[in-house]
Amino acid sequence: MNKNKTYVVGALLGALAIASALATTYLLGKTNYLGTSTSFVRAAGFIEQLFSSEITSSLTYYVNQKIRVDWQFMLVIGIAIGSFISSVASRTFKIEFIPPIWLERFGNSISKRAVFAFIGGVIAMYGARLADGCPSGHGLSGLMQLSVSSFVALFLFMFAGVLTAHIVYGKRGGK
Repeated sequence: MNKNKTYVVGALLGALAIASALATTYLLGKTNYLGTSTSFVRAAGFIEQLFSSEITSSLTYYVNQKIRVDWQFMLVIGIAIGSFISSVASRTFKIEFIPPIWLERFGNSISKRAVFAFIGGVIAMYGARLADGCPSGHGLSGLMQLSVSSFVALFLFMFAGVLTAHIVYGKRGGK
């Protein structure tokens, strides 16, 4: 992505964050900011209800949060659909079970890749819930509000990501 497109995308994200805060304030009577981690927890609640609704209804978190499809849940679905449409429109869509960089470093085991992806996802979600928000929530909404906790959380998300990439993939070509 070139520099000019980066500025445009940044400005559009800022406008989206402001628009979502204003829209939810006026439409719902309560300001909600952009973020996605709560939607994944709600999705887990939907799945849990299928197998054991009595347990789900007894958990304080789900009693307080209410398992429902809301605008943030639809945002996650929209991100997935929009990403798919964008990749098809740009002719970059392809099904890839093992990314080339993983293949080069760790081999072609799909099950090994799946296990590490699952473990990484669990760690990321645990971190997002521990930080009371995901990187997008802290990065877009928290920084927009100049929240000190969001600056700290986003720094730690970035630090952990860089550290993990360095540990997993090592130095690349001395650049």
